[in-house]
Amino acid sequence: MQPQFVHLRMHSEFSVTDSTVRLDSAIKAVKDQGVGALGLTDLNNIFGGLIFYTHARKAGVKPILGCDLVIENEADRDKPFRLAIFCQNKTGYLTLCELLSRAWLKNQYMGRGETKLSWLLEKNDGLIVTSGGPEGQLATLLLSDKQDEAYALAQEMKTAFGDRFYLELQRAGRPNDEAVVRHFVTLAEKFDIPVIATHPIQFLKPEDFSAHEIRVCIARGEVLADKNRQKIYSKDQYLKSAEEMIDLFSDIPAAIANTVELAKRCNLENVLSKPQLPLFPTPDGMSLDDYIDQLSREGLEARLSFLYPDEAERNEQRPRYMERLQFELDIIKRMGFPGYFLIVQDFINWSKRNGVAVGPGRGSGAGSLVAYSLRITDMDPLRYDLLFERFLNPERVSMPDFDIDFCQYNRQRTINYVKERYGDDAVSQIATFGTMGAKGVVRDVGRVLGLGYGLCDSVSRLIPALPGKSVSLAEAIETVPDLKDLIEKDENVKMLVNQALPLEGLVRNLGMHAGGVLIAPGKLTDFCPLYSADENPDNVISQFDKKDVENVGLVKFDFLGLTTLTILEFAMRFIRMLDPKNTLKLEEIPIDDKPTYELFQSGNTAAVFQFESDGMQKLLKDARPDRLEDLIALNALYRPGPMDLIPEYIACKHGEKEVHYPDPRLEPVLAETYGIMVYQEQVMRVAQVIGGYSLGGADLLRRAMGKKQVDEMKRQRAIFVKGAVERGMEEDKAGDLFDLMEKFAGYGFNKSHACAYAYVAYQTAYLKCHYPAPFYAANMCLVMDSGDKLKHLIEDCFINNISVLAPDINKSEWEFVPTAFDEIRYGLGGIKGIPKDTAEAIVKERKANGPFKDLYDFVKRVNRSYFSKRTLNSFISAGVFDSIEPNRAKLAANVDNALALGESESSNEGQTSLFGDVIEEVLPDYIDAKPWSAYKTLTGERDVMGCVFSGHFYGAFEEEAAKEKPTPLINLRAQPREAKRRGPSMLVAGVASNIKSSFNKEGRLMGSFWLDDGTKTISVNCFGDDWKIFRNYVKADELVYVKGQVREDKFSPSGISITARLISSPSVLNAKSHVTVTVNVEDPNFDFEILKEFLSNFSAVNSDCACRVAITVTKGSHQGAFLLPHEFDVVVDQAFLDAAREIEGIQISLVEKKK
Repeated sequence: MQPQFVHLRMHSEFSVTDSTVRLDSAIKAVKDQGVGALGLTDLNNIFGGLIFYTHARKAGVKPILGCDLVIENEADRDKPFRLAIFCQNKTGYLTLCELLSRAWLKNQYMGRGETKLSWLLEKNDGLIVTSGGPEGQLATLLLSDKQDEAYALAQEMKTAFGDRFYLELQRAGRPNDEAVVRHFVTLAEKFDIPVIATHPIQFLKPEDFSAHEIRVCIARGEVLADKNRQKIYSKDQYLKSAEEMIDLFSDIPAAIANTVELAKRCNLENVLSKPQLPLFPTPDGMSLDDYIDQLSREGLEARLSFLYPDEAERNEQRPRYMERLQFELDIIKRMGFPGYFLIVQDFINWSKRNGVAVGPGRGSGAGSLVAYSLRITDMDPLRYDLLFERFLNPERVSMPDFDIDFCQYNRQRTINYVKERYGDDAVSQIATFGTMGAKGVVRDVGRVLGLGYGLCDSVSRLIPALPGKSVSLAEAIETVPDLKDLIEKDENVKMLVNQALPLEGLVRNLGMHAGGVLIAPGKLTDFCPLYSADENPDNVISQFDKKDVENVGLVKFDFLGLTTLTILEFAMRFIRMLDPKNTLKLEEIPIDDKPTYELFQSGNTAAVFQFESDGMQKLLKDARPDRLEDLIALNALYRPGPMDLIPEYIACKHGEKEVHYPDPRLEPVLAETYGIMVYQEQVMRVAQVIGGYSLGGADLLRRAMGKKQVDEMKRQRAIFVKGAVERGMEEDKAGDLFDLMEKFAGYGFNKSHACAYAYVAYQTAYLKCHYPAPFYAANMCLVMDSGDKLKHLIEDCFINNISVLAPDINKSEWEFVPTAFDEIRYGLGGIKGIPKDTAEAIVKERKANGPFKDLYDFVKRVNRSYFSKRTLNSFISAGVFDSIEPNRAKLAANVDNALALGESESSNEGQTSLFGDVIEEVLPDYIDAKPWSAYKTLTGERDVMGCVFSGHFYGAFEEEAAKEKPTPLINLRAQPREAKRRGPSMLVAGVASNIKSSFNKEGRLMGSFWLDDGTKTISVNCFGDDWKIFRNYVKADELVYVKGQVREDKFSPSGISITARLISSPSVLNAKSHVTVTVNVEDPNFDFEILKEFLSNFSAVNSDCACRVAITVTKGSHQGAFLLPHEFDVVVDQAFLDAAREIEGIQISLVEKKK
């Protein structure tokens, strides 16, 4: 049945800011209405265009692809116009791609790409244009009584577009809709321009309006209750039925009929395409097949010379390599992929020649000998039995896909080379679409609703964050009892969750794919439109995501940034700096270095790629790897599922258990992993050896097993069993072996990937073992903005006898720099709030004119534009000036004078007096100050560096902790797990860190933290209602008392942990002892507002920690005293006492109530 009306003007969630419409839901709704077509005109983009196009066609709905363009208003760019265009055919699609790309890349204003109307008038092939409704230029002119200009524009549009131009009539319940309809009907009659009825759809159902308004507020950073916010959408902007639209325009039936006519005129075909590679330039017109032959053979010969320096051995090994090379080349050429390999080898080899570090391989590509010969990968696939068919299967035609790791810092240089090679207009990166996750949408909606941050944050924290799994809001409500209870008890929480649910999962923002780069055979706009957030050429991306760019025929190349490669590159630079004669090359380090394996065996692998976790360190101690194959296997096994096989692997490796093979013929396949199927490649080999499969067929079997395709598995089982029986295996055993293969295929790891990454891990371990200071310094340079990571690295330095020297104004650089092979100087870049240009200016001045003598000398010599009060305070807290003035309190007291001197120095620079001599600044005297307490010194360092150099936090509390007589952590002994009776409860004390709250599998709240008393660090666990109470007492780097049972814990760094039954802190103990804070005011004229503000800063939110405050005022021999009301109760901790010491005119004492 022919439709009577077609919706043409729908915004979807891909408009990003103003719609809650999900495409599949809209397509289904239209189909359910019995309408066979639908138009999509997202705001200034077609991000969701191909998804709409393919999904609509699949559902039997004709897609009308268009766009709601933002048109530049030359008279007032703050008030742009809107205009809708629709693609009649492929030509129109290409025209739209060019228009959108030009707007976003060349004509942005206030963060939006604007199309000039002149561009559209000049080139509009294949496009149908509608006037844009009330927001269009024609409507704006008519509503402003500029009739002559409107008539001229209407005539111009009709001349340019002919019958492809429509006047757009909208009745969406907005103030100007009806006025525009009247104007356009008159204009249509005067110029014989057809009218068309459209409806600007922003949400799917009438009840979605409130969610839509919240969505708009989220995008604009507004609050829903703000009376001044612009309200431009109406409740009518839902997906109306055809009957509703026909009734709405019953007075203008032609406008309804024209929607069907426009839909008939739009027939977009041939958008989807097979992959199209750019043409790779070859020398002297050589064919791609001949050129890849030549480069591969030359490259293999170079590789063989390195692998087998002895010529006789090399000649003996060459035939098997040449046979494999020819086999791969034949397949690559038959499948038409020489160009792909040549393109990849070109930019990789350029990178290696030009100082851009490239990884040894990633993913299944490391299984190709051609790739190894072309230097695309660096792992010998024959040495490690890596399979080519796992990468490129001759029995399943699909594009090869090399994932390539580059140094994070230099990756862009390689991308720029590719742009120069193929043209800027042929290369871009790829869009990603960020969505509203459960935690984020709760916070966003809460802000828009005007709910307090604390409430929203507490609800968000109740949503579990599970590794590798996104937990939806609905799932959290079902599985987290605390969240369910909160929703039932608190109306605000209920409202928050109800408003958040319909928005969860909607597109929230646009991003750039981590590594995907497109290289087109010509202009990218011949395939899809482009986008840039800021017109920066480095930030140009496709408007389609990685799946859709492939669907239109573009080929994605993965340029992935790997921080570890940057660390290796930095470390090598530091090694050459310390020893210019060093000739170390990472690609040539021996892979049988005993000290490196001893480092792995001891579990000393903090900062070692892929092996740094606590669990992995424990595993390494048990496994005691002594060859690269062990590292490859452990890297593959250390994941959920195959982890269960680790004990068997270790037992077999150490001869504690006999190695068993399912069939003697499988010993060559499984020997390196002691009879266990660890890798996907082993599953393929088993299918080949026992079932008679080709390796290509075995890869198809592996894929079917991994995807659990039931029907395909039945077919494959029959093939395998038949082949196994033909080769001498009993049918029952063949079936059992197939079941075993199926189990392992489900979680078997890609050996090629594990092999390449284990090699990178080995390289990092080798540097840590033999060049520790350069290695650690390189790591620190890459985490300068993360105090926690710096702290862990510095702690590991101390464990490995590497000195980390405190930052020093006269010795530190911007980077962390090794000053010897066992010593590192802390970098100024590791101090929060210190820009790179500031550090570089300091170093430059120091090198030019010598060390700084004091604070005043520093501010006189370094240009004032490079530092602020915050900069100086950060430097003082970090101890940067300690070498010239160890009293940090004194320095802090003189910051204002120093800043004034700096200002004066800048203004007087180059000035002379009336008598011709240079003006000399008179330096102010230094204000003296009492040194900071140990606690304040340490917290200052922690706050600006994330770590401390002046001591241990527990040292600041040790005297106070001793009053409770805790057991030193180093003296704790755990009860054996097999013990029938619990051990006694132990009281311990220490400073807390790494505090975490989470939920167990039953949704029960639990908490954990580390406790450190300077002798040892242990893990503390607390559960359920106990943690609900005690978590308020546990604060980072504060003193905590814990009472509980000690138990063995293989996941704890110390091997033991405490399950807490009681947790307390000094502030809690003070409150329980009914301590009263007595403030003695020595001056009757003291400003009590200062005291009031001070007390409010330490107000006791939690009544468990509240201490009363008493005031005494002394004048001569007279004294008055009074007790403040409870609203002034405070938390008495070390920070409180330190802050009190700095208030002049008062003395603080703590008085415990007599028992």
